[in-house]
Amino acid sequence: MCAIETTPVIQTDRLILRRPVISDAGELCQLANDLGVAGMLSTMPYPYAPKDADEFLGREANWREPNFAIEHREFGFIGMIGFSEKEPGRPEVGYWLGRPFWGRGYATEALGGALGWMKSGWRRKVVWAGHFSDNRASGQVLVKAGFLYTGDVVLQDCLARGQKVPSRKMVWLA
Repeated sequence: MCAIETTPVIQTDRLILRRPVISDAGELCQLANDLGVAGMLSTMPYPYAPKDADEFLGREANWREPNFAIEHREFGFIGMIGFSEKEPGRPEVGYWLGRPFWGRGYATEALGGALGWMKSGWRRKVVWAGHFSDNRASGQVLVKAGFLYTGDVVLQDCLARGQKVPSRKMVWLA
């Protein structure tokens, strides 16, 4: 896998996807310290403390895959979206938004912008994703972006819940 030297800036109508920076820590901590957010992600702890934000953002310099802060042009930092390749050639997308920004189309817009870059900038033709079975909203975002269900449901760790949760797997083909 090739390391991403520079995370590009991706602009959509309402959002800017950019490299996360240490100054995002306050907003990151405030928005992530919500079981409704952390409980829908596999690796986010709850409660989410300032040290968690500092550690997450401090690792940013060593990320090999593209990770983006989602910044609203009016409201500032509202969440994160990123790609990982746990298996070579199998990029997976993950994202979250703070609760005040749910239901406004921001996740769909951010995902669309990121997938556009994924196809043209990172030159990937396939992207994988998953969502916990009890997170229908995330499934709807993925479907709107063109993801298809694979039919696979796997038990996946959820750090915030302290248990394994069924996760529905999906794929996007460029």
